[in-house]
Amino acid sequence: MTSAVPQPRGGTERPSAGGRAGLRSLAVALLLGAVGSAVALLASRQGWTEGTASVPGGDFPLTAKGSEVTGVPAALAVVGLAALVAVFAVRRAGRVLVAALLTLCGAGTVVAAVLGASDSAALDDRAAEVSGDASATVDALSHSSWPYVAAAGGLLILLAGLLALRYGRLWPAMSGRYERDGTPRRRRAPVVDPDRPEDLWKAIDRGEDPTQADGPSPAT
Repeated sequence: MTSAVPQPRGGTERPSAGGRAGLRSLAVALLLGAVGSAVALLASRQGWTEGTASVPGGDFPLTAKGSEVTGVPAALAVVGLAALVAVFAVRRAGRVLVAALLTLCGAGTVVAAVLGASDSAALDDRAAEVSGDASATVDALSHSSWPYVAAAGGLLILLAGLLALRYGRLWPAMSGRYERDGTPRRRRAPVVDPDRPEDLWKAIDRGEDPTQADGPSPAT
């Protein structure tokens, strides 16, 4: 004989397919965005170009860091990291806009880094400075692989932005539990105990009628 009482289900309910996809994409986007920003910032501090300038007494070696060639990759990496964090503070259309900003930061980092890989303006300025000749240019120019490392970081930021655009609506947002919408909240009137004279007098002082107070009637 089977019991008619329903048996409780064991364990917890599994998240839906959309919820699992949202959690996976969230983890991947956070990883890609954080790593991409760190890589772009690190690469911008390394030497991108090398060369020599002709000065009296011989050749003077010159080196230009990525931040000296172009400050765009580092700046966009910082903005992209801030946008990745801001995705959780906004909802709906705001989240789409922030995700689009994150995507543009990644794309801009890639473009700026690739263009900076063949830029010699920073070393030419340095050559003019050390030689005292405004028309001096750098000789034996060579480029390192760090610009392409910065571009790879920008690509990771770009992928994080695309994930935010595709799955951002499934990601959790900051709780609005403590947010106030400006609507006045009703204050609950204190419970008046008819057996306590002091409560009756306090109710009268507040302009209330203690005989109309809601609550359980005293036991008889």
